[in-house]
Amino acid sequence: MNRRDKFYIGGAWIPCHGAEMIEVLSPSTEEVIGAVPGGTQTHVDSAVAAARRAFDSWSQTPPAQRADVLQRIHEGLKARAAEIAHTISSEMGMPLTQSLKIQVGMPVASFKMYAELARTTEFEERVGHSLVLREAVGVVAAITPWNYPLHQIAAKVAAAMAAGCTVVLKPSEVAPLNAFLLAEVIDAAGVPPGVFNLVTGYGGTVGEALVAHPDVDMVSFTGSTRAGKRISEVASHTIKRVSLELGGKSAAVVLSDADLPRAVQGVVANCYMNGGQTCTAHTRMLVPDALHDEAARLAVEAAAGWRVGDPFDERSTLGPVASAMQRERIREYIRAGIAGGAELLCGGPDAPLGLERGYYVRPTVFGRVRSDARIAQEEIFGPVLSIIPYQDEDDAVRIANDTIYGLSGAVWSGSDEHAQQVARRMRTGQVDINGGGFNLKAPFGGYKQSGRGRELGRYGLEEFLEYKSLQFKR
Repeated sequence: MNRRDKFYIGGAWIPCHGAEMIEVLSPSTEEVIGAVPGGTQTHVDSAVAAARRAFDSWSQTPPAQRADVLQRIHEGLKARAAEIAHTISSEMGMPLTQSLKIQVGMPVASFKMYAELARTTEFEERVGHSLVLREAVGVVAAITPWNYPLHQIAAKVAAAMAAGCTVVLKPSEVAPLNAFLLAEVIDAAGVPPGVFNLVTGYGGTVGEALVAHPDVDMVSFTGSTRAGKRISEVASHTIKRVSLELGGKSAAVVLSDADLPRAVQGVVANCYMNGGQTCTAHTRMLVPDALHDEAARLAVEAAAGWRVGDPFDERSTLGPVASAMQRERIREYIRAGIAGGAELLCGGPDAPLGLERGYYVRPTVFGRVRSDARIAQEEIFGPVLSIIPYQDEDDAVRIANDTIYGLSGAVWSGSDEHAQQVARRMRTGQVDINGGGFNLKAPFGGYKQSGRGRELGRYGLEEFLEYKSLQFKR
C-alpha cells in the first residue's frame, strides 16, 4: 500500500504526527491502495510561511535560471513516466495506455513549455518614458481536481514557478498520490526550499484555510462551479487574485453538410474519454431534426465500440469512474433522463455485466433530449451523451449557448469556413473545428459560470504576473 505520512514543506519532508489519515481507494477494485495525511490550519500556516520566505529570492531569480529548474522537473517526470501513469490509473481509473499518453504526457510537456516561456518571455518593456515590469504575483495556492490530477497540477505549478511565484499545492484527496511523486521529482531537481510545498487534505479544511489565508496572494482553482463560488466568496475578504476553471456542458454542433458518421464518431469519443470525467467533454450533440434518427443509430454503434473494464487490461478503453459518489451521481442523472422522457438508446443506470465490483458505468446515449432537460443543462461528469435535435443554425446556436456554462464546444461541417462561422457565435472558451485537437499552447478557460482567467501557454503565465510601471523624468 502506498502510505504517505509526511508533507513536503520548505524543501523537506515533514512528519504529520497525529494527523488524520485519508484512505485512497482503487476505483476498479474498491480496495484501499494508499493513504495520505489530512492537513490542518497549522500545516497550512507552515506551508504558506515557507512559501512566503522563499518568494523574495525566487521572484528575483533570473528567468533563465528558473527555466533551468523547470527543465530538470520536466526531465525527472519523463524518467518516471511509467510509474506515474500506473499510479494515476490506480487512483482514478483511466486505462493505463491512455494515462501514459494523456495523464503523464501533458504535464511532462507543460513543464517543458513553461521552461521555454520563462526563457523567451519579455518581463519588461519601454512604453514612452515608463519602464513596464511584469512581476510575480506572490504566494499562490493551487487547488486541483482528481480527473486529470497531474495535468491540472502542472498547468498551475509550472506556470506559477516560471512567473517567479512560490506555491502551496492542495491536490484532490480522491487522487493525491501522484502529487507526492511530483514533490519527489521537484526535490531531486534542486528547487530552492519553499518554492513548492505540498499539503493534502479536504477542501473544507486545507482548501478553505488556504483561500482565506492573508499571506496567500492568489488562488488558482480547478473544480466544480459550486466550489468556485465558495472560493470567490472567501477570497473576497482579502481581495486576493482568483483564477477559476470550473464546470462545462459543451455542445458539439453537427451541421447539415457535415460528414455525419465521422462527426458522430468524434463526438462520442470526446464525450467518453476518461469516463466522461472531462470538464470540456462534448456531452450535448446537436443535430438537424431530419438527421436525428441516423445520428442516434451511429451514436449507439460508436458507444458499443467502447469496452468497459479494468484499467490495466489492454483491451479496456473505458475504465471505472473515480469514486462511489461519482458513480451514484451519474446513475442518478441517467434515471432523471429516463424519468424526464428522453429516449434511452443504450446504456442505463445498472452496472455493466460482470463488473458489479468497482465504480463502473455503462456508456449511455439519450436521444431526442429537450434542450431544457436536466441532463442537457447540468454537468453529469460521466459517459452520458444527449442528442438534441435543432431546426436551423440559429436554433443550434441558441441551444448551444443556452446553459450557465461556456467552457468548450465543437462544430462539424463540410468546410472549416462554414464551421468557423457558427463557432464565432458560440459563447464558449474554445471550439474544436471538425475534430481539431487539444493545443497545450492555446488559452484554456471559460465564459460565464465556467470560470474566469486562462491556463496554458503564455496566457497561463500571464495569470501569475502583476504589472508595475516606473516613470522616468523626461
